[in-house]
Amino acid sequence: MVEIKRHENESVLSALRRFTKRVQQSGVLVEVRKRRFQERQQSDYKKRKKALVRIKRHETMEKMRKLGKI
Repeated sequence: MVEIKRHENESVLSALRRFTKRVQQSGVLVEVRKRRFQERQQSDYKKRKKALVRIKRHETMEKMRKLGKI
């Protein structure tokens, strides 16, 4: 957690600027952005099923290319 203490005779804007600089240096925002769209791991069954669909699609595209339809 990032904390700053406002210096004597320091304006709120300069304290806010100092705070945002510390937050950026600490890497908190980068970590939050990474976690924001993190997906759960798929089960082995779903991985295999997707792989089979991908392989089948690849085979049909190759067949279409060889026939000159693509």
